Amino acid sequence: MKPYKFIISGGGTGGHIFPAIAIADALKLAYPNAQFLFVGAYGKIEMEKVPRAGYSIKGIWIAGLQRGSILKNILFPLKLLVSFFQSVFILLRFRPNFAIGTGGFASGPILFIAHYLKIKTLIQEQNSFAGITNKALSKIVNVVAVAFEDMDRFFPKNKIILTGNPVREELLDVESKKSEARAHFKLDSSKKTIVILGGSMGAQKINETIAAHLPLFSELGVQLIWQCGSLYFDQFKIHNKQDGIQVHEFIQKMDLLYAAADLLISRAGASSISELALVGKPVLLIPSPNVAENHQYYNALALSKTGGALVLLEKEIDRQFQEVLHQLLTINKDDVQERFKRFARPNATQDIVLKIKNELKSK
Repeated sequence: MKPYKFIISGGGTGGHIFPAIAIADALKLAYPNAQFLFVGAYGKIEMEKVPRAGYSIKGIWIAGLQRGSILKNILFPLKLLVSFFQSVFILLRFRPNFAIGTGGFASGPILFIAHYLKIKTLIQEQNSFAGITNKALSKIVNVVAVAFEDMDRFFPKNKIILTGNPVREELLDVESKKSEARAHFKLDSSKKTIVILGGSMGAQKINETIAAHLPLFSELGVQLIWQCGSLYFDQFKIHNKQDGIQVHEFIQKMDLLYAAADLLISRAGASSISELALVGKPVLLIPSPNVAENHQYYNALALSKTGGALVLLEKEIDRQFQEVLHQLLTINKDDVQERFKRFARPNATQDIVLKIKNELKSK
């Protein structure tokens, strides 16, 4: 029997890419001889991240619709048409046994053409409010893997499996790495550590708020590991090594970062929500208001309902940050771990792979 071939498409943000890579890694363990090909959008983050993870990737000429800008959307119909032709060529040449989409516009043409070529298909929706591409694809794919309950608001109920979001394997037991993390980041073990996460590129409002409140953090006697993102590092690096403050552009060792944290301040992307639930530490979520369908707010709301996370909207941040920070410092960590356990789904990746295995058997 020939080795299985898997084509995986998704991207635009780390929230779409990291689950895709996690699924590929788990499939590789299940099928050591399998072949993998990723498909992403030209010029997007996946074209860098996927090869770094050890996988081949092909780019297609596709981009999302720009809200509120007719001019920027002029080329969209042409890009969509070209991407469909590119997808036909890629699929006929690679001839996969299974196609997987993890969201983002790049997954649309590939999964659509895969369906019409009679290739088994699965999409994975990370957010509690479904994206436009996955909503459209759900009508034709075989399986829809979701991370939140009540997703039959968006998808056919008979296709849904509740799995949770795939997370990086190294995050499954961060507590055992506490000492290693403190040494790695050269932390003072007598002080609490707050980790600030604004995504790989960074979050302007979060960064400005942290910078404005540095005297407060000093007064509270806490130390900061502040990932400010690639767009803002030059602006905020002047605060590095000031009174227990570390400023980083990006941190690769996320397991050690989570292990080092006593508390976190974070955006509310789907992958972040799943990782934070798994890690089980008090967190202040500041959803980005600049995302499709305001999905980060709904993600944050879902985690906050457990009682272990606080939510602060950007429009309220100037007025309420100090008060909410004090609330964060009073949350009992042990209670959070217990509450988050019911939300976290550490076997998400394995459950998705099991479903793919069963689909392959039934082909």
